[in-house]
Amino acid sequence: MIYITRDRNSKDNIITESSKTLNFLYNTFVGRILLKIVTTKFISNIIGLYMNSSLSKRKINKFVDKNNINTFEYEAKNYKSYNDFFTRKVIPYKRPISARKDILISPCDSKVLCYDISSDLVLKIKDSFYSIDSLIEESIMDEYKNGIALVFRLSTDNYHRYCYIDNGKKSRNYKIRGIFHTVQPISLNHYNFFKTNSREWTILNTKNFGKVIEVEIGALGVGRIKNNHQEYEFKKGEEKGYFEFGGSTIVLLFKKNTIEMDKDILSNSLEGIETNVKYGERIGKAKLFSRIINNLKSI
Repeated sequence: MIYITRDRNSKDNIITESSKTLNFLYNTFVGRILLKIVTTKFISNIIGLYMNSSLSKRKINKFVDKNNINTFEYEAKNYKSYNDFFTRKVIPYKRPISARKDILISPCDSKVLCYDISSDLVLKIKDSFYSIDSLIEESIMDEYKNGIALVFRLSTDNYHRYCYIDNGKKSRNYKIRGIFHTVQPISLNHYNFFKTNSREWTILNTKNFGKVIEVEIGALGVGRIKNNHQEYEFKKGEEKGYFEFGGSTIVLLFKKNTIEMDKDILSNSLEGIETNVKYGERIGKAKLFSRIINNLKSI
């Protein structure tokens, strides 16, 4: 499977092809049989144990070379396992956070797509469709009709920690168990990963963007979403949590007339092209009407 991304404010396409292993697992009869075994909880737990063990350290250098990881962006450390490296922490000044209240930031390093939430509540990703109301409780979704959904796809070479997008308070985390499938686009021809992948969701009562729903979705070999807090008062740019080994996805749902996306992300999304973004980077802003209402509420 070939898919397309762009860097910020660029019209140059970056073409990426899925690995031979994923092509085999998802596009062959034998591969799909093996996939049924690989995605069981038992196998996923074994993978997790190995990735957390010292035996997995030997994978780190190969991974760094293959994915051109700039290790100078991250805290210097003697990593005890592959997962220890995978969940490495970035040096804070390498991911600056805008202090402006009206600026919407990306919660993570990722490839982002923007969608209008239509009345039938469906997300289109590449050539497949996914019902948003299958992510969380369907009754809550009525509040988000005609709003905006942002889908942040993290690949294995991305920084896998994520942050809060604003100041505010959050609800408890709601966990939904599922079957672990990769979220790389190759899988979308065969599986609705929003319905089958493990996920956690919460309501973020933000000061500048209203009530936002955030959903973290695990993937093949992951299923391990590590959120730092339950009910909690958070600050913009503060770490919210991280994913352990694998590729993963974050979805943010905004109500109508609360945000305005940056033009390059909006334009790319209309073409079905993902935009590369960084943790803490500006991706949009609060709409004026929304800012006025929120400021009145704070008086």
